[in-house]
Amino acid sequence: MPILTADQLKKVGYSIFEAMGVPAEEARIVSESLVNSNLAGHDSHGVIRIPQYVTLIKKGDIVPGANMEIVRETPSSAVINGNWGFGQALAKKAMGIAIEKAKSKSVATVTMSQSNHIARLGEYPALAVGNDMIGMIMVNNHGAAQYMPPWGGIARRLSPNPMAVGVPTGKYDPVILDITTATVAEGKIRVKLNRGEQLPEGWIIDSEGNPTTDPKKLYGPPQGAILPFGGITGHKGYGLGFIVDVLAGALSGAGCSRADAPRFGNAVFITVINVEDFIPIDEFKSHVDGLIEYVKSSPKMSGVNEILYPGEFEAKERKKRLENGIFVEDETWSQIVKSAQEFSLDTTVPDFQPIQ
Repeated sequence: MPILTADQLKKVGYSIFEAMGVPAEEARIVSESLVNSNLAGHDSHGVIRIPQYVTLIKKGDIVPGANMEIVRETPSSAVINGNWGFGQALAKKAMGIAIEKAKSKSVATVTMSQSNHIARLGEYPALAVGNDMIGMIMVNNHGAAQYMPPWGGIARRLSPNPMAVGVPTGKYDPVILDITTATVAEGKIRVKLNRGEQLPEGWIIDSEGNPTTDPKKLYGPPQGAILPFGGITGHKGYGLGFIVDVLAGALSGAGCSRADAPRFGNAVFITVINVEDFIPIDEFKSHVDGLIEYVKSSPKMSGVNEILYPGEFEAKERKKRLENGIFVEDETWSQIVKSAQEFSLDTTVPDFQPIQ
């Protein structure tokens, strides 16, 4: 697998998107978002998405430069139409609106429909954390992109419906819980497929409901499904995914999972809590720091080197990958280079040459 620096990958993504007519600032936001996902160790939401976005732009499913509209608003809420723009740019603006409202109203909630893929959810609550606030975000897929069966079923009925929460800390990197309500995000299966690797047991079933470790069985034909998280208690992941579908899909007006779902996109639910309106921020951070220290002090199971709090893995991985570079599987890199060459970009220049 080639290894590239974060700056190289940002320039690669930026060059491809700009060549497709994406406004410069939007191309920068999207490219940085994808690479930040790779740096956090979530390759499923990183540069592997560049060829996917190229295809979506060509089809008109992503509208570069689209202007978001606020279609309904109160002092503590907003309902947004993203007009099918790039999800990363829209989600940052939507979170910014929620943050500004929470400054004066303690708690603010924003919903958004007609946004394209916003990628890794964890980056958006971090914006609230940077303002000493708690940030929460959930998405469904406008009722489309269904990969997960209901508990006890084998047919796809829900998207993986992820959610993320960010919490300010004092002495530590922020707490960022970023999870999918399925056993695993679909993108992580795509990474395994591109790497020619088998899946861990318990991730997916084939079209007949049989457990399988072959990533190709998910995509078919015939299509398999990703199981709800929780294993033998998967009813919990299923139930949580159901509620996320309601909050992101029904409340935004985009709609929940259904048989006649329209094109893929992310419908978004955001809530921001201004901590200072409930408790002095330093006291709050002290409570969170104490919780981190207490859970990390637990005796460890055999084979476990360290107990991590939510978001700690990503913070450590970012430091490691900034220093050592980012691995990109051969198939993914080949697809990215092919996309660049399609727009007559020079792939012999340093920006496209792996450092190893």
